[in-house]
Amino acid sequence: MSTARDTAVLYVCAERSPGNPGVAAERAEQEGKEFAEARNLGVVETIRDPYGEVDPQARMGWQKVRRMAVRREICTVIVRWPSAISPDHETRYTEIAALQENGVRVLFSWAPLAEGPVQ
Repeated sequence: MSTARDTAVLYVCAERSPGNPGVAAERAEQEGKEFAEARNLGVVETIRDPYGEVDPQARMGWQKVRRMAVRREICTVIVRWPSAISPDHETRYTEIAALQENGVRVLFSWAPLAEGPVQ
């Protein structure tokens, strides 16, 4: 069983491709699971939100991520890329800072960003 030190939630909020709805979310989920496994992180839950809402606090899934962080149920949030949190960079960094205040790190699973936590 995972402990709070190695528990992660996989957060997926991906734009739908007109020709292949659901493919982007499936790819993000698979990539996130592989990322977690390679780093020995136990994914306790995969949380999905539909793409399109700029304000993450207006999304049910992101609200759950925040609650889990406050309760110290997780230590890591895995997200494919920053715009999944918010396309607005100031909003994104406010949300990341709120997670960090609760001891939760944010890691990006997309290879060019996967080197480490957000600073």
